[in-house]
Amino acid sequence: MIPNITRGSRMGGLMIYLTTTDADRTKNAHTDPHLVAGDSALMAWYDDSTLDREDALAIAKHLDRPRKAYGVAVQVKDFDWDPVKKERIAVGHKDAHVWHCSLSLRAEEGALTDQQWGDIANDFVDSMGFTETSGKAQCRWAAINHGTSENGNHHIHLAVSLVREDGTKASTHGDYKKAQQTCRELEVKYGLEQLSTIHATRGYGQAEKGAAVRDEREMHRSSLARKVRACSSAAVSEAEFVRRARDTGMLLRPRYAKNTTDVIIGYSVAERPTHGERPVWFGGGTLASDLKLGALREGWHDLGSEAIDAAAEWNAAARNKRTVKRNGAEHYVPREGDWVEFTRNANALVDKLRAHPRDDHATWAKAAREVSGAFAAWSYRLEATPGPLAATAAELSRTAQLRAPKDHSKPVAMPSITGTAMMFMAASSKSKTAAQAALMIQLINTAFAVYEMHEQSGRTREAQRIRSVIKDQLGPFTATMPKSAVAVAEKPLTAEEKAAAESRSRRQTSFPQPRSGIVVPGTVTKASPAKTYQPSRDSSGPGMDR
Repeated sequence: MIPNITRGSRMGGLMIYLTTTDADRTKNAHTDPHLVAGDSALMAWYDDSTLDREDALAIAKHLDRPRKAYGVAVQVKDFDWDPVKKERIAVGHKDAHVWHCSLSLRAEEGALTDQQWGDIANDFVDSMGFTETSGKAQCRWAAINHGTSENGNHHIHLAVSLVREDGTKASTHGDYKKAQQTCRELEVKYGLEQLSTIHATRGYGQAEKGAAVRDEREMHRSSLARKVRACSSAAVSEAEFVRRARDTGMLLRPRYAKNTTDVIIGYSVAERPTHGERPVWFGGGTLASDLKLGALREGWHDLGSEAIDAAAEWNAAARNKRTVKRNGAEHYVPREGDWVEFTRNANALVDKLRAHPRDDHATWAKAAREVSGAFAAWSYRLEATPGPLAATAAELSRTAQLRAPKDHSKPVAMPSITGTAMMFMAASSKSKTAAQAALMIQLINTAFAVYEMHEQSGRTREAQRIRSVIKDQLGPFTATMPKSAVAVAEKPLTAEEKAAAESRSRRQTSFPQPRSGIVVPGTVTKASPAKTYQPSRDSSGPGMDR
């Protein structure tokens, strides 16, 4: 069950929206709007009959009566974009006494009865502290059911007045986190599909979905996330990531620290628009939590000189200039021995993972991120339109994202397959060779290990999703692979291949181990406003990550 909280100042406007059946005034066609729960006085007046505009205004008046009787103002800070400071600043306060939350189920779960929704609504507002169970005077509230959304999701809406019966204000501190925790508890209590308390992905807005359907294309955020994941997994440095990302056709824009042009603290990306259209920008953090710049940097080399090189590439991207370095590692052409070596690494990773504790979420997230990046890279190389490889990359990326990364320890050392994405990105041919197929088999085994981890941890939903994509989408794909794939995977290394592997190992260990954090170059210069312009969160695209 998914909660979505908003704040407002017009109880009447909210109630009219929730009860209207006019398709021109709603995003979704509302049918049979009716109460399923509410405070005791409200439920004494109304039953489950269909509500109209007059009813909506009467309910709003009832909910708002304590606030008006006591003359209490409930306000929150109001922010606006400052084009000079290039940041959002507080410009005063605005009224926000209306607390609105929708509780939604996935379409696959079907519909609940009004009695079930009523019980859930009562338990939810109790847990949120809006009723007498908190030890304080109650808030007036109502729960409305107006049918399923256009995506088939059954849901209800709760409208709560934040002024209690005695004129005191209800606290909403930490309400987003508390609502999530409450939903997890109610899922168990009412036998609903349990969403993960460990892993979380970014949702998609209705406008994004509508635009993709209208233009008959994949959502930009999905395609951008896959490309960023592939490029970041294939790169060994930040500068290489910027060059790889630009090679895929993405537009990149850095976010600078205040008053600098060489300290990069975030980024945004966009698909290259068609002629006459403006690009729609997405911050790395809005694509996925593990695609924030800080998270990506944990997997790259972190030398001072490389940070300077990265800043130069970011600046070139911001100005739409040619890349600074012309012969970077992104032009490396893999050899046959490389495929065999990474196949063995992937096989070793599978063995380690299957013996690893299921509750080491950081290590499992890192492994899922690496294998997701490899599938994303091969999807970029082979699939003109998103197919089974893209679907697998997207599904595994869910496990790569932790709800609260700071609550987990650092991942333990495991055999690394980060170079696998580089191999697929650099493949000279789109045909599937036996060596590529052998590596693919081990990647599928890694994905299956992630599935087993979820299944044994009791996260049935995550396990079923991964199993489904492996069985239903990757199954037919693997049938097209060369039959000699297994033989290649088990083929022993020749003397020449061993020597090449040892040479590559020496080159790799000559680099310092990757470190987390942001490298701050020594030279700091004031930024030009024209070069550091950042849009507000209300402009053409979501803001950048920090």
